[in-house]
Amino acid sequence: MKKITLRPVFMTLLALFIVIGLQAQDKKEAKKKEKKEKKEQVKKGWNLGALPVISFDSDLGFQYGALMNLYNYGDGSEYPNYRQSLYAEVSHFTKNSGIYRINYNTKDLIKGMRVYFDLSYMPDQAYSFYGFNGYDAVYNSSWVDDNSPDYRSRVFYNYQRKFFRMKADFMGYFKNPKFHWIVGAGYYNIKVAPVDIALLNKGKSDKLLPDIPGLYDKYVSWGIIPQSEKNGGAFTVLKAAFEYDSRDNEANPNKGVWTEVVLAAAPKFLSNMDDGFVKLSITHREYFTLIKDRLTFAYRLGAQINLAGHTPFYALPLMFYARSTKAYNEGLGGSSTLRGILRNRIIGDGVAYGNFEFRWKFVNFRFINQNFYLALNTFFDSGTTIQKYKFTEPTNTTAFDPGYVAADYFKKDAEGLHNSAGMGFFIAMNQNFIISVQHGRAFNAQDGTSGTYIGLNFLF
Repeated sequence: MKKITLRPVFMTLLALFIVIGLQAQDKKEAKKKEKKEKKEQVKKGWNLGALPVISFDSDLGFQYGALMNLYNYGDGSEYPNYRQSLYAEVSHFTKNSGIYRINYNTKDLIKGMRVYFDLSYMPDQAYSFYGFNGYDAVYNSSWVDDNSPDYRSRVFYNYQRKFFRMKADFMGYFKNPKFHWIVGAGYYNIKVAPVDIALLNKGKSDKLLPDIPGLYDKYVSWGIIPQSEKNGGAFTVLKAAFEYDSRDNEANPNKGVWTEVVLAAAPKFLSNMDDGFVKLSITHREYFTLIKDRLTFAYRLGAQINLAGHTPFYALPLMFYARSTKAYNEGLGGSSTLRGILRNRIIGDGVAYGNFEFRWKFVNFRFINQNFYLALNTFFDSGTTIQKYKFTEPTNTTAFDPGYVAADYFKKDAEGLHNSAGMGFFIAMNQNFIISVQHGRAFNAQDGTSGTYIGLNFLF
């Protein structure tokens, strides 16, 4: 699926920031006597960061929109930490994919508590689906390459998804303020259908998508995806979590530990699923200062398993955290978990993953009366399935799938570690509004080739 973005314009802006930053740094070094001028200005009250969203996808169409993040630092006594954050994004593809989202968190709504609220609607005309249990599901890259003689469709590994989510989390403090408890509830409505080929072909004169069954359609016809799940469903998740957080700041810590244990349950009586499910998620993050205010090593280790019940296929990619502010908490694979690996490449009843990276702040400067720094990172990501999703491989398919060859779709007990590595560039304003550009490359062709991600914030 060919994608064209306005990278030349974006990279020109990045280069401009670098030049401005280096000039500012040179001036500061030349004026060592002016120590007060070199100190970072404490921010107070509300501060705004905003970014346009512009891209083009040959199948999904032209994307346009904007995102913004408001931070309230109060009287500045907690800076660089903030008291309130309001994030809003509206981005729309001309062929009806997009993100429409509001995320708000505050320390001021309820005394002694922190409240998180998220309202999101994210329709996706080509949501990624590669099967279950990682390498046990074979990925044929030639099938989506329209220049290959084996080409089938650029959207063979996709289905249509309309995802609505509304959730609220409440965090309280124990006597030691580094220990927290979190309770929350979230409503999820996920509608699933085959890719709308006619819509994606509308207005195109060449490179038309063939109207053939994709992997999702085949899984439905083979009975791997049950009839009761093929159209998606709605459910409510009740969550309880325990957290320890000793980070020195939230956006890009220099030191500290951030560990959480989460129990998430979707009861049957609060859903239209055949059965409910209970998940256990554990995530540990740690940060080490190697050079003060310059170089940090950070890592994240996580695992999520199914404790009880049955998770429908459309809910398998969901990852549950004590508190989260990202649009997509899904994986494994993609910008939120394993950078450079195909989105949702590894899904099963239980998964484990690790992210390891060095972060280097190489210049600090003031511009338009705001505090900025520029940073680079280099990373290694790895993940695997630790609890496989159980299903029965199809047999006697010749009546409805005469070209079926089992080895094209399944490879028993092939699952192992999925690895990737890469680097990124970051522009941070007032330490919290952080524009990121990251590029990762997969080690195994079964995981794709690479991925480039332009968005906000460090991964963790």
